[in-house]
Amino acid sequence: MKNNYTKQLFGTDTRVIILGIARMADAVGNSFLVVVLPLYIASGQVKGDLFGLSESLITGIVIGLFGLVSSFCQPLTGRLSDKLGKRKFFVILGLFLFMIVNFLYSFAHSYLFLLLIRAAQGIAAALTITATLALVSEVSSEKNRGGNMGVYNAFRLIGFGIGPLVSGVLVESGPYTLPVIGTISGFIAAFLIAALAPLISLILVSFFVKDPEDTKPSSEGIIINFKSKIPGKIIDPIFTLGIATMFMSMGFALLAPIELEVNERLSQGPFLFSIQFSALIASLAIFQPIIGKASDKYGRKVFIVTGLICLIPIVLFEGMSTESWHMIVSRALHGISAAMVFAPALALAGDLAKKGQVGAQLSVLTVAFGLGISLGAFLTGFAIRFGFAVPFIIGSVLAGIGAILVYTQVPSRHKNVE
Repeated sequence: MKNNYTKQLFGTDTRVIILGIARMADAVGNSFLVVVLPLYIASGQVKGDLFGLSESLITGIVIGLFGLVSSFCQPLTGRLSDKLGKRKFFVILGLFLFMIVNFLYSFAHSYLFLLLIRAAQGIAAALTITATLALVSEVSSEKNRGGNMGVYNAFRLIGFGIGPLVSGVLVESGPYTLPVIGTISGFIAAFLIAALAPLISLILVSFFVKDPEDTKPSSEGIIINFKSKIPGKIIDPIFTLGIATMFMSMGFALLAPIELEVNERLSQGPFLFSIQFSALIASLAIFQPIIGKASDKYGRKVFIVTGLICLIPIVLFEGMSTESWHMIVSRALHGISAAMVFAPALALAGDLAKKGQVGAQLSVLTVAFGLGISLGAFLTGFAIRFGFAVPFIIGSVLAGIGAILVYTQVPSRHKNVE
């Protein structure tokens, strides 16, 4: 593949690293809200009523709406970036929108405004996610795509893990007195930092990333298959990987909407909850580059199936936790298992994607991931009323179904899918 430049840093294309660092800064700002929004809603600063729904369910809707809107928009933005052949433009546009909407959280004092901002944030994510992943895939080959996806996701997840940890401290330590601005609450401080992070990302991408020279506009219509064209298979392999990714990502979101219930059950505060949330992200970030590179050498499918099988007992144990350390350990193991699914699945989808359709076809997995986050949040907000363990039991069952689907429907060897 002919590229604008092929500088390497620690054996990885510098563009992959810059995109990862940029997404890391952006993810810090976005993940702040995972911890901050439930506390912000519970603080009473958001007024009014949302159709008489419970606070847990409202929180689940607010958190989940981001992924729902993002999932709906990603095939459209992915295909548009394919059609125009302009990845960098979409990344910058999305980061700019992220900066604006994250700042607007400071003025969200009604559920309607909160939902509108969350929806706009989902649109911003749709613009950046598909374009950045397509860029990473296009500067990679089958020999290094797994490693590159792992490195890219590791940077992004480090930011996503740092965000909740810092935001927990920031909210608990407020209010703050700043020069010129005056006194602000911990919530406002978190929202301001959440707006600053995408600005940093925007600057990095603007100066250090270029579109590959051989990324050309595509006039084809969007090609996303549901039925497999491989003899003996029923479901398209990329679509199957999307289903497995969705089930995996639902486990990510099981904790977020029930922060108050988790803290009460484990007799802890927001800081320990932020550690538990970040434990999954940290282990996922550490192991993704390792497993991604291993999948380049030993194959993708074996890691994906093994990771999904391991999720079954781990997610179940999270629902059985009665001590803070139980949850920390299980979430860390959860991250290792998810790493076995995430980077290899993205790499395998990149291997299978048709040239000129990379943005659209990779959007199947990015949509699935965002949709899983949303469904996981909705599931927990609804199912928690039947018992603390119920959402986690459902998550375990879904991981098992995902393992069966990948094992039976995804070929062991890479075959291009038209």
